[in-house]
Amino acid sequence: MQYNFDQVVDRTGNLSAKYDERLKKFGTEDVIPLWIADMDFKTAQPVIDALKARAEEGLWGYTTRPDSYFEAIRDWQSRRNGWTPDTALMSFCPGVVQTLSAMIRLYTPQGGNVLIQPPVYSEFYDMAESAGRRVLENRLVEREGTWTVDWADFEEKLQEADLFLLCSPHNPLGTVWTEEALRRMMELCLRYSVLVVSDEIHSDLIFHGKTHIPTASLSPEIASNVVTGISGTKTFNLAGLQASTAVFPNAHMKKTFDRFWMSMDIGRNNAFSVTAMETAFREGEEWLEQLLAYLSDNFDFVVDYCARRIPKVKTYAPDATYLMWVDCRELGLSDRELHDFMIQKARLGLIDGWVFGRGLSGYMRLNAACPRSVLEQALRQLEAAVNSL
Repeated sequence: MQYNFDQVVDRTGNLSAKYDERLKKFGTEDVIPLWIADMDFKTAQPVIDALKARAEEGLWGYTTRPDSYFEAIRDWQSRRNGWTPDTALMSFCPGVVQTLSAMIRLYTPQGGNVLIQPPVYSEFYDMAESAGRRVLENRLVEREGTWTVDWADFEEKLQEADLFLLCSPHNPLGTVWTEEALRRMMELCLRYSVLVVSDEIHSDLIFHGKTHIPTASLSPEIASNVVTGISGTKTFNLAGLQASTAVFPNAHMKKTFDRFWMSMDIGRNNAFSVTAMETAFREGEEWLEQLLAYLSDNFDFVVDYCARRIPKVKTYAPDATYLMWVDCRELGLSDRELHDFMIQKARLGLIDGWVFGRGLSGYMRLNAACPRSVLEQALRQLEAAVNSL
């Protein structure tokens, strides 16, 4: 079927965090919310139909997870990414962030060191610090608009690290790591005996002919040192159903992880996430392909608009995710001024860039996963605000 991503869906009042938390997040409801990482698009019709049928059953007791659930995830990874993980080494988790948190608590000592690569998803900081661990930063380096690894610093930091959190593809930069870069990082982690947890939640959202390489697919030796977090929640806009999968290198690590969650009696999907996830991975590919084309056009629209109409605001089309990294440094504003400017003058709800890398100033993150008309209005507001400076 043909999907209409131009359709504007009114999400106000339906308990959407993106819309109904605007007052809490920005101090006003008068902003276009382009912040939290979910999409303003209805999911694939087969998923909607399956959930309707499940709802009409009218009985949603304790829900078992059939073998076909993890088999659908395995088949999706094999089909899309050329990786066929063992279903016997897969575990349920409410979310990839929760997987990161659990791995930090289980596989690093109290007061230990967690290595990250800012600017990176802010939960990497939060999960490490909330567990009482110290964050080591291998800051990515920008050269002519391209962000790369500082290899000398990476190797130096590994000598202190207990765990490395890898963001692949990278949020917020939209980087799809090359095989060469991934292999080099992983071989260094092996050299210094540093366990890797690879957050691959955005791995289905890939553009411009790039290819996502699952970290654990590089070699058996590398796979033995990698725990992978994956989910269909970003792919199919199902974050509210809270379900992800952790893939382990061995049965012992899986058992330790499962025991951690069972100590809190967390181990089952809810009645709807079982249905939604399996249906999405079995029948959602047609929707996804149309979504990717629409998102790519959205990126191009934003890049072109900024270049022509707001040249002091610079961005680029990411190779992954639906999140755009926006360089506002030429506006000459402090972080506090930029934050207030976006809310009060541009009337936009974005994420401040500094939360992705402490000490990193002048950037914002913009969620482009919305109808084109919404982006058009947002950029008109931004243009008017910049012109008023």
